[in-house]
Amino acid sequence: ERVLFGVADVREIKGEFNISPPELLHGLDRAISIAIPLNLKILEGCVDAPTLHYRHHYRQVNLLLDQLSLKIAGWIEERGFKSLPIPASLFIDWKSERAHLSHRKIASLAGLGWRGKNNLLVTPRFGSAVRLASILTNMPLKAGTPMDDGCGDCEGCIASCPAGAIGNTVDDFKRELCFNKVRE
Repeated sequence: ERVLFGVADVREIKGEFNISPPELLHGLDRAISIAIPLNLKILEGCVDAPTLHYRHHYRQVNLLLDQLSLKIAGWIEERGFKSLPIPASLFIDWKSERAHLSHRKIASLAGLGWRGKNNLLVTPRFGSAVRLASILTNMPLKAGTPMDDGCGDCEGCIASCPAGAIGNTVDDFKRELCFNKVRE
């Protein structure tokens, strides 16, 4: 109930993945997306910057996602299929802001939510206060359907962004301002 799962067909976006060696992706045309919500009271404590409490919570939720991914990957392999769990939070190149893949994009394709003005996945139940992980697989799972943009006229994230990185549309998001704030 507090964990969201979905399946995405990733054939169209596999070229965007940064998996090495690329041969690992052969036949892995589905991705299971897992989302776990963050604790809202802990998030409320982050006024100007992340708190120690938040940093611990963030790491623990990522650890839980990674553990779930490993268990699900094992379950898939026990049934004769292949799987490749992707860590919840792992940059392969911090300077160029590159990761193995976009968990956000996979979750969106799986129908867990939509990409909001804040450039994050926004879920109907938990908003954007979720952490994500993905498992690539060749298991023939039925893919979900992407959701339409649910932000509408809401601009709550624009006013609350400490970096001033959020604009009126997804395309107005200023990634560099956001990452400069994160680096602080």
